[in-house]
Amino acid sequence: MITVHQKLSLTKTHRGRTRVEPRPEEEPVKPTSSVPRISRLMALAIKYQGMLDRGEVAGITELARLCRVTQPRMTQILNLNLLSPSIQEHLLLLPPHSSGKQAIHEKKLRAVCAHTDWAAQQSHFLRCCSS
Repeated sequence: MITVHQKLSLTKTHRGRTRVEPRPEEEPVKPTSSVPRISRLMALAIKYQGMLDRGEVAGITELARLCRVTQPRMTQILNLNLLSPSIQEHLLLLPPHSSGKQAIHEKKLRAVCAHTDWAAQQSHFLRCCSS
């Protein structure tokens, strides 16, 4: 036996009949803040790298095609994995923002990713992206 719970609205028509209709759903409450874009990109970079490592996709080109982005853009996203673990953690744990401009932009992080030394990354990150 299946039980379905749904709120109904009963209205009288002009001829005296009762009309039963589903009650219009209340609009969901929209959150006043959202996850920062760079946090979402960092999480996607980790997920995509895992897909590549497990062999779920043949390569970056196939991954880009599946995600409907260009191959260079996919490379930019995956390059976030080159950041030091402390920077990655910082990006993932950024607090939600309510509106306005983001504190950290992915474009600024590209220069940080270019450093191979994590200490150099950390100092460059503090100079260009500290909030």
